[in-house]
Amino acid sequence: MVAVKAHQAQAFLNAPDPKIRAVLFFGSDVGLVSERAQMLAKAAAQRSDPPGEMIRLDDADLDNDPDRLAVELNTVPMFGGPKIIRTTQSRRVTAALLKPLVEGGVREGVLIVEGGNLKPDDTLRTLFEKSPVAAAIACYADAAQDLEGLVRDILREANVTISSDARHALVERLGADRALSRGEIEKLVLYVGPGGAIDVAEVEAIVGDVSELALERITNAAAAGQAAKAVAECGRAVSAGESPQAIIAATQRHFQRLHRVRAALDRGSSLEDVLRQMRPPLHFKQKDAFAAQCRLWSAPRLDDALARIASAAKAGRLAGALETALSERLMMGLAMMVSGRGDARR
Repeated sequence: MVAVKAHQAQAFLNAPDPKIRAVLFFGSDVGLVSERAQMLAKAAAQRSDPPGEMIRLDDADLDNDPDRLAVELNTVPMFGGPKIIRTTQSRRVTAALLKPLVEGGVREGVLIVEGGNLKPDDTLRTLFEKSPVAAAIACYADAAQDLEGLVRDILREANVTISSDARHALVERLGADRALSRGEIEKLVLYVGPGGAIDVAEVEAIVGDVSELALERITNAAAAGQAAKAVAECGRAVSAGESPQAIIAATQRHFQRLHRVRAALDRGSSLEDVLRQMRPPLHFKQKDAFAAQCRLWSAPRLDDALARIASAAKAGRLAGALETALSERLMMGLAMMVSGRGDARR
C-alpha cells in the first residue's frame, strides 16, 4: 500500500522503488501531474539497458484495440527495454479497465496514469493506494518552498543569476499550476539570455504581461456577473493564441483568492484588512473591482464555482477539441451564478 502525500512526492521521484510497477498521479495542479508523470517515465526508461520504450496511449488507441494497454504492458520485449506506458484517466481509462493490471501486477512494463483531483474514496485512487505494487501520488499547488526550488533549478541550468528582491517578486507571481509557473520562469530566462542576471525590473516587465491582463479581463468579467463580456473576452483571448486551459487555470486562481477572502470576512475580519494582507498583493487598479466581487459572492456559492471550474478543467483535458467551448460555457455559467441563475445552491 503506497499513498504518497504531496510533500513526499519529490523524494519518491528521486528514488523510485523498482517494485512499484504502476503509478497514479492525481491532484488539482494539472501541470504538476503532467510534469511528474513525464519525470517518472524518463527515469523508468533509463533504469534498464537498453532503455525502455515510452508509449502514450489514449482513448483513440483503445477504441481500435481495447486490449492494447494490457498487451503492451505484459509483452516481453525482444530487443529494447520494457514498455513505459503513459495514459490519462478518461472515458476508456477507468478503474474497471486498470483493476486487473494493478491487482494482478504489471509483469513487464511500467504503467503511469494521470488523473484529476480525485477524492480519497475515488475508486481509481483507492485501487492504486491499496496495491502493494502500485502508488498514488498527490500533486497540489506549489507552496513557496516548492516554487523557490523550481526557480533555483531552472536558473541554475541556464547559468542565470537573480537578486533576492527579484526572486521574492517572482515567487509571488507564480503558483497554482506547475506548467504555467515553469513557462513564466523560462520566459524570463529567455529574456535575459544564458548567463544573464535578473532584477526586479525584469520580473515586472516579463512575468505578468499583456497575456495576464487579458486573462484578468476574463476572470473579472465572470466574477462580476458580466456574462456577455466574459464570453467575448474569452473568445478574443483564444483567437489571440491563449490556451483555454490557461484561461480556466487563471479563473481557478481568481476564485480561490475570492474564496480565501470571503472565508476571512465570514470569520469577522474587515475587508480592508484582508485586502491589505493578501499575498501576492492586489494591484491598486484591481482593488475596487475585487472588493466589489467579494461582496457579490457567498462562501457556498464560491464552493459551487470552484467545483464547476475543476469539472471544466477535467472535461477540457479529456476532450481537447471542446476546450474552447468548455471555457466559454464556464465563463457564462460563473457570471450567471452572481444573480443565482446558474447556482445549484439557491
